[in-house]
Amino acid sequence: MNAFEYKNKLLYVEDVSLQELAEVYGTPCYVYSKAMIESNYRAYERALSQWPARICYAVKANSNLAVLNLLAKLGAGFDIVSIGELERVIRAGGDVKKVVFSGVAKRSDEIRRALVLGIDCFNIESTAELQRLDAITKEMDIRSNVSLRVNPDVDATTHPYISTGLKENKFGVDINDALEIYQKIAACSHLDAVGVDCHIGSQLLDLSPFQSCFEKVFKLVDQLLDAGIQLKHVDVGGGLGIRYEDGEQPPSMQQYAEVLAPFMAGRDLEVFIEPGRSIVGNAGVLLTRVEHIKNTADKNFALVDAAMNDLMRPSLYSAWHDITAVEQTDNKKTSYDVVGPVCETGDFLGKGRELDIQEGSLLVIHDAGAYGFAMSSNYNTRLRAAEILVDGDEVHIIRMRETFDQLLANEIIPD
Repeated sequence: MNAFEYKNKLLYVEDVSLQELAEVYGTPCYVYSKAMIESNYRAYERALSQWPARICYAVKANSNLAVLNLLAKLGAGFDIVSIGELERVIRAGGDVKKVVFSGVAKRSDEIRRALVLGIDCFNIESTAELQRLDAITKEMDIRSNVSLRVNPDVDATTHPYISTGLKENKFGVDINDALEIYQKIAACSHLDAVGVDCHIGSQLLDLSPFQSCFEKVFKLVDQLLDAGIQLKHVDVGGGLGIRYEDGEQPPSMQQYAEVLAPFMAGRDLEVFIEPGRSIVGNAGVLLTRVEHIKNTADKNFALVDAAMNDLMRPSLYSAWHDITAVEQTDNKKTSYDVVGPVCETGDFLGKGRELDIQEGSLLVIHDAGAYGFAMSSNYNTRLRAAEILVDGDEVHIIRMRETFDQLLANEIIPD
């Protein structure tokens, strides 16, 4: 489905005009569609229905409490990478027994807190982490489930900053060392090896890297079984991409499941999966207003009130987001670089975009529901944006726009 459509030449989210939202709540602001988040989640449910499965939403993609609460009500588990994300899950009503804790540098205090709260499983990423977890569980006399994250050395053919499955990446352990590490886990008095985990990267548009990954991971599962180590689940990670620009055709979840199916055949295993972007990415937009039009001999600039601190992806990854005007016209369009007010040449949201706009026009940066607000900052002492969730014709403000008092509350001038 697509929750963002034009009606009478105005862009709507579900049954609400984005122009109306800008007038009431101001700009910049993030706007999410409840129906689209639900639809994306249900697509995973349907595709994985042939196996016991747990959809562990990757909290890092969008961690707003209302988004987490919506997914918790749908039955989601959660993939976390910090204790802060776990605290969010709990406050949002998530089931701590459906939480898996990933991340390469878990602190001792984070491990202790997660053990006390009773998460389901730690995804271990190094022998050093195994030693730390072993010592803490013994000291606290708490048993814990663990899954070893293996690095299969598979090229995900994605942006190098979001590739996670190559030997040169910091994630996981060499898959060739996995059997020996599982044998070490078996000797730990308070740890139970219940799964294997693998995540090769993000924004994958081709299924062949998943095929290569599954071949290696399930071969390991068989090797472990031959060694007397029976796992309960295989965590296939996340990474399924979405369409950001014309020409990109990400595979459906059903097509992904068809690649997985031969590897799962005849196995008594539960599937864990950790989607983030593919659930919330295309369910959100960043709404911004044109402050000025600046024309030079070489460029036309649309100077907007959103900036790289609001949406980092274009500056960080050279990522493309479609940009359209909230109000459609039949007039000739002009090429603009859409840029923000931050004092950096790297502060751009899109370059060379064909638009018919003027001062005061509203623009929408599409597919910003994942890694948008979650990566935002206060650079240049800019206040973070409001977040809005639309449900049909109902509008819910799910994060108030930050105030200067909130921004400065923790700063102290010494006497």
